Amino acid sequence: MDLKLDADGLNALMRTEFSQVAGDFVVEDVKPMEVSVRMPVAEEHLRPGGTISGPTMFALADVSMYLAVLAMIGPVTLAVTTNCSIDFMRKPVAGVDLIAKARLHKLGRSLAVGDVLIQSVGKADPVARASLTYAIPPR
Repeated sequence: MDLKLDADGLNALMRTEFSQVAGDFVVEDVKPMEVSVRMPVAEEHLRPGGTISGPTMFALADVSMYLAVLAMIGPVTLAVTTNCSIDFMRKPVAGVDLIAKARLHKLGRSLAVGDVLIQSVGKADPVARASLTYAIPPR
C-alpha cells in the first residue's frame, strides 16, 4: 500500500487541525503501515513522584495510531478510536522524551487495527504497549 501522507504532511495536519496539542507530538518517521512519533516530555506530563503519567502515554499511543491510519488513508480527520487497551510495563525515564512506534495490522474500509510500543528515548525496553481499533468514516 502507498502512503497518502508522509512525516511532513502529518506534522502539518497536526498543526492545522489539532493546534492545541500539535507541540506535544512530532512525527519522525513514516513507512507503509508504520509511524514513529516523538513526545517531548515536559513538566505537565509528569505525575507525583516525577514519572510520566499514564494519561500522557495513553495520548501518545492514541495519536500515534491515528497518524498511522491517516498516513495510509489521507487526511480523513473524522476517523475515531473505537477501542484501546494499554499495558503499562515499566516506569519511563523521567525527563526523557518518549517514542511511540505504531504499526497497523489490518486496514480495511471501515476499521483499522494496530498496536503501539512506547519507549523512553535511548532505552530498548518498552514502557507501554497499546492495542487500538479505529473506525474509518465512509469516503
